Amino acid sequence: MARLKAAQDKRGEIEAIVPDFTSPIYHALSSSPVNDFKTNLEMIGGQVILCASKNEIAFQTKSICREKNQESIYCTDPLLSNLLNDSATICSEESEFANLNIGVTRCEFLVAHLGSVLISSAQISGRRLNVFPETHIVVADLTQITNYLDEALEKLQKKYKNELPSLISTITGPSRTADIEKTLVMGMHGPKSLIVLISEEQI
Repeated sequence: MARLKAAQDKRGEIEAIVPDFTSPIYHALSSSPVNDFKTNLEMIGGQVILCASKNEIAFQTKSICREKNQESIYCTDPLLSNLLNDSATICSEESEFANLNIGVTRCEFLVAHLGSVLISSAQISGRRLNVFPETHIVVADLTQITNYLDEALEKLQKKYKNELPSLISTITGPSRTADIEKTLVMGMHGPKSLIVLISEEQI
């Protein structure tokens, strides 16, 4: 006990460091949230394509289908189905779900500082379509970009009020895991490819 007391006396008083509560919580963003979103998502393996109009979204979707060697996409959202009707064959039947390779959905918001896509089960595409396809295409517009996650959640609360969706998720890049022997595996728990099409024209 004497040795313990002596060691404690030698150690001296531990100075408590008071955090600076006035410092900003997040890193500052640039003057262009859409560019920040694009940079941050592409840093983690996602892809962002900026489109001048809704027609260009249809064109880019057709190009993605050609690149992935697919002739059809799975989409249950009537608005997107009409928009993409000339891009590829639109599948929406339950019997075709197990064979889908490319799924197309909308989202709630895009979070610039994370490069994340905020989705919810309240959307027409439901819970499954952002998880099962090998390629997930998200269609959004500039009005859906928020700077930080807390802003996106506040807007979600304002949108749904007391009827919040039962599932709210953020998608940050393609699905990946390194649980097995520290080997990175893409697409283990979700899509191997995440592509976000952002229109300057409101969807």
